[in-house]
Amino acid sequence: MGEGHVTAVPGLSRSAQLTALGNGVIPQQASRALELLGAADLLAAARWCGRR
Repeated sequence: MGEGHVTAVPGLSRSAQLTALGNGVIPQQASRALELLGAADLLAAARWCGRR
């Protein structure tokens, strides 16, 4: 994404910008972030809760 992809949208509040960016996180990105943060227990619980 180029600079201003979200922030250059006229009339979009800061809160709406952050929501739009946050909604772009996919499960694989979230999983990797938790691994990097050393949150193995939290990651394992999230995976267990996601089972169907």
